[in-house]
Amino acid sequence: MKFPDDGLILVLKEDCPTCRLIETVATELQQRGDLKAIYSQDNPAFPAGLDVADDGKLEASFHLGTDIVPTLIRREDGRETARVIGWHRGEWQNITGVNDLGCDLPDERPGCGSLSVAPGMAEELQARFGDTDLEARAVDIDFPDDPIEQAFDRGWSDGLPVVPPTPARVLRMLQGTSRQPNEILGTIPPSGAVCTVEKAAINAVMAGCRPEYFRVVLAALDAAMDPDFAWQGLMSTTMGAGVCVVVNGPVARRIGMNAQHGALGHGNRANATIARALQLMVINLGGAVPGGTDRSTHGHPGKFGLCFAEDETDEAWQALAQSRGIEAGKSAVTIFGFCGTSINNTETVRDAETLTESLSLCLNGFYHPHHAGGGLAAMLVLSGEYWGIYQREGWDRERIHSTLLDCTKRSAADIKAGSVAHSQGSDLIPKFDPGDLVLVRTGSNAGLFSTIIHGWGSGPTGSQPVTREIAP
Repeated sequence: MKFPDDGLILVLKEDCPTCRLIETVATELQQRGDLKAIYSQDNPAFPAGLDVADDGKLEASFHLGTDIVPTLIRREDGRETARVIGWHRGEWQNITGVNDLGCDLPDERPGCGSLSVAPGMAEELQARFGDTDLEARAVDIDFPDDPIEQAFDRGWSDGLPVVPPTPARVLRMLQGTSRQPNEILGTIPPSGAVCTVEKAAINAVMAGCRPEYFRVVLAALDAAMDPDFAWQGLMSTTMGAGVCVVVNGPVARRIGMNAQHGALGHGNRANATIARALQLMVINLGGAVPGGTDRSTHGHPGKFGLCFAEDETDEAWQALAQSRGIEAGKSAVTIFGFCGTSINNTETVRDAETLTESLSLCLNGFYHPHHAGGGLAAMLVLSGEYWGIYQREGWDRERIHSTLLDCTKRSAADIKAGSVAHSQGSDLIPKFDPGDLVLVRTGSNAGLFSTIIHGWGSGPTGSQPVTREIAP
């Protein structure tokens, strides 16, 4: 945009008391010939009777870097040499060289916020008038086409509406990380397409994430790309596996995640969109289409993505991330490949031993009652009321976990012939290997419920839970 090479430039708006205050000063400076350009953000007829340029699109304000109005700028030989914001009589007199300027006005008045720095406007203007450094191919969708319907038609959706990833929205999402947009993060299954920070941001926008969620999305994505997670297998298996994301630490509270009533369900934006962003990457970058490379026999609602925070309000409970080696006070994600959920209820249990026996029966029924010997994983989500039973009797995470492992062992005689997955050479055969039973505390304090999140295959040929610290 071209500005006068020499002289004064004034940016203002009528909806600002200080701008209206200095209207007579602007008139005097333009009549003297010193004020070469006036840009008005909200009314090209203000100040009245002067030669004013309409800056309703805020292009001049953007290029001039205007944060406060009024802003008075002096330019010499095509570059800025001085700037004054708000009204300060002495500073205006110095920059203009008019010693008696505004003598009838108060000594000073603060300015008002420029329309160019209104919430969300910085990225809009950067996308419209600046250099975005975005590398993804732009797709123009012209009126009367609906961008949401176009996303459905072009196969960019998981079956639910997506947020159109305009350049401004993508730039806004990128504000959620200090990483460069062109940084390569890895490859997305099943196609192995390269994923950059920018492409992750595009899909996070489409999923409905806010920028403050993006660091969590990136940590979950990094965990999913770990070979131990076997993302390729999860996306291709006929078991219909998806990705579960558990969030620990201060970030969960900061972004308002739900760890209480209905945490595994609907109603919370962060819970609903973080894991969905990963699934959209699998669709839009990895090319996973049901009936194509996604070979799910049935699938399940969790294929849209399952994400929740762990309840860390009771220090007696060791958080999942800390149990997996993350320092206390740090934020982290743990991802878990899963094939659905089931809810379990025991209304009459009031002691820890009986509760553990009841939970063991539920866990033994997981996948198939006659399956034992490892090779499968499960995440057991304990409600607040169940944890209260354990806490009153002095049980901690380690004791609950070890006792459940013991209680889910079964004798070979109890298991139908030919259905034992892996013989352990012992009379008692474990249902789970120790690392394949994951405990999480989430949910309200009302209700004697637990939920089993059914894992996919585990072990060397399956998927392992992976934990990553979230970058500050």
